[in-house]
Amino acid sequence: MKTKRIKKIQYVTLGLGMMILSSCNQYTNRSYNVTESIVLDTNDKLALETAANAENYKEIIENDFKRVALSPLSTFSIDVDKASYSNIRRMINNGQEIPADAVKIEEMINYFKYSYEQPKDQHPFAIHTEEVNTPWNEGTQLIKIGIKGKEIQKDDFPASNLVFLIDVSGSMNATNKLPLLKKAFRLLVAQLRPKDKVSIVVYAGAAGVVLKPTSGKNKEKILEALDNLEAGGSTAGGEGIQLAYKIAQEHFIKNGNNRVILATDGDFNVGESSDVAMKELIEEQRKTGVFLTCLGFGMGNYKDSKLEVLADTGNGNHAYIDSMQEAQRVLGIEFGGTLYTIAKDVKIQVEFNPNKVQAYRLIGYENRLLHDEDFIDDTKDAGELGSGHTVTALYEVIPVGVESKYLKDISNLKYTKKETNNSYRDELFTVKFRYKKPKEDQSIEIIHTHKMGSEKLMSSDFGFAASVAWYGMKLRNSKYLENRAVADIISLAQENRGDDELGYRAEFIRLMNSYENYEQEK
Repeated sequence: MKTKRIKKIQYVTLGLGMMILSSCNQYTNRSYNVTESIVLDTNDKLALETAANAENYKEIIENDFKRVALSPLSTFSIDVDKASYSNIRRMINNGQEIPADAVKIEEMINYFKYSYEQPKDQHPFAIHTEEVNTPWNEGTQLIKIGIKGKEIQKDDFPASNLVFLIDVSGSMNATNKLPLLKKAFRLLVAQLRPKDKVSIVVYAGAAGVVLKPTSGKNKEKILEALDNLEAGGSTAGGEGIQLAYKIAQEHFIKNGNNRVILATDGDFNVGESSDVAMKELIEEQRKTGVFLTCLGFGMGNYKDSKLEVLADTGNGNHAYIDSMQEAQRVLGIEFGGTLYTIAKDVKIQVEFNPNKVQAYRLIGYENRLLHDEDFIDDTKDAGELGSGHTVTALYEVIPVGVESKYLKDISNLKYTKKETNNSYRDELFTVKFRYKKPKEDQSIEIIHTHKMGSEKLMSSDFGFAASVAWYGMKLRNSKYLENRAVADIISLAQENRGDDELGYRAEFIRLMNSYENYEQEK
């Protein structure tokens, strides 16, 4: 029976150029039942709460304060993923509880655009740093490190070889999954040029090609293939990924943009399915020079952990699309940053001056931490940056001479002297930034030193980023949060809305008000 099923799917996909799986339940009752359980009435609060229990998030262990005398270096991979914020927005709009592990503070911060200046030298990045007093804790200071990637004009993008890898399994049979996915991909197709080409691979019980490489000038043919997709069956994700990479390699464009765009709810249940197995699969495929973008859709069985692993391992990024508004942002407004990589294996290492900083804590990036020795090891994988991307990282620091309940006494060291270099008394910290060009394997390093400022005025961008981090800490019930008043967080965000042309910052403020009202009514 299994062989017959696969043959039929391959006949439909390869022979007719489309995927029609609406009658897949004739082969297995299990697929039919899964589909029925995932099609939810979004107005039914009980159904939403039940569905949320099937969602999966990787455990996050909050970063602690580290003493500079013992650990002067902080090393991590950059993260331009933004899935956590749009996923949290979806939960708030649906009146759901927010699991602590769904809250990735760095992804919340980096969801928003900041007006950092463009790079002015030979490097495609500019580094911006600031320091202020922490708004949620007395006695500590907040440090911002902002990275701005060079913006490349669309006409200057290299030719693209894109493979759409689309999940059409039974779990995608819901309004906010496959139907939304089709509409979202229309936005991407609209921006294709004649020199770009698109293939479409789908997977359910088996994987198949529904559109061979097609020029961007034939948009109607691409859209027709998308429109004909229907959902049904189990989820052979591993097989789909292997086929998509195979197609991408066969039509590889030298010096072009070769990328697989995976769209799914992340529910792999046939073949390679565990996080470890999927990571090993993508690590092998990464060697081909094909990049990976992961787009998450839907609710109920959304597997954030799998998509994060795939994107991080596959030299790519991860976004969660909960609405056409978000689709417009990811595949329209930020089209270049989403699809065109300007640097890979991007790492940051911060060295704090022990004359000024007693201890520090990186806010967020828990799943992106690296060993200090990984910073100069070019074999270690790290994050990717796209055209025009901004990355923001915040540190909370305890200045020298300040007593803090967050620091416990330690015994005296016998063999290590606590001497410091007094030659850099005007410096607070130094940022080292390493990256590789997309087609190269040797890193380039940039160094930026932050000197103590006489004034500590908070810029609008810094103030808003701080409000987002503050709210993320509250949602996670952080042990390092003294002031938990949402009114104060909202006030800080309001004061620093700045030039909010598209209204994203105003929306964040609305979401905080909505969730606060929901919490009070429980």
